[in-house]
Amino acid sequence: MITSSANGQIKNLIKLQKSAKARKQQGVFLVEGLRLFREVPKEQIVKVYITEEFLEKHEELLQEIEYELVTNQVLKEASDTKTPQGVMAVVKMLKYSLDELKGYDNPCFMVLENIQDPGNLGTIIRTSEGANITAVLMSEDTVDIYNSKVVRSTMGSIFRTKFIYLSMEEIFTFLKEEKITTYGAHLDGQDFYEEDYKTACAFFIGNEGNGLTEETTRLVERKIKIPMYGQIESLNAAIAGTVLMYEAMRQRRQ
Repeated sequence: MITSSANGQIKNLIKLQKSAKARKQQGVFLVEGLRLFREVPKEQIVKVYITEEFLEKHEELLQEIEYELVTNQVLKEASDTKTPQGVMAVVKMLKYSLDELKGYDNPCFMVLENIQDPGNLGTIIRTSEGANITAVLMSEDTVDIYNSKVVRSTMGSIFRTKFIYLSMEEIFTFLKEEKITTYGAHLDGQDFYEEDYKTACAFFIGNEGNGLTEETTRLVERKIKIPMYGQIESLNAAIAGTVLMYEAMRQRRQ
């Protein structure tokens, strides 16, 4: 049993918790809590750190999985949550290529430009699964999807929703080659309910504070706006994305 946070393995967990660079270098990320741990495909698990209490209650979940016992205090020091649930897993990163996203019949993509809030990204990933989005394409300056807060916000959808980081140039090139109509959420856009999303499409959502960049706004084929009453100008990025995704799903189900 590991009883000190000075242990090399625990030091590495703390590094992985705090550093996107360390996660990328090692090709792994962390998953905490019982619910998320249940969602991890077994083949993606590298190693699991658990407390004795967790082992007693959930031994059946650990069959054929390498695990290390740690004290409650050690797990708490390595954790990103206030009340750890007794389990932390080191998981291999999920990797998708553009080739895997080509050739879909009538796809619908979400494109995120410089989204910075972990909760927003996690919610968009989760909603994308619910709305049957083909994949989420993210600009390279979007928050790290393997940030612990993002992972928790996905509620497990991170393991079932395809995603990829690309430059905006690569994103536009890909969408053009696949003959996908691009729609940018913008304050100067047309009422998005007036558009037809039954054919291949991609929705662009911009940074929480600044929206889409001028360059991206210029390049999208259609600018769209969610109509609103009252004095507000725009919605939270995740909520706006949800409205767009579910309108596309509604149209496609008719």
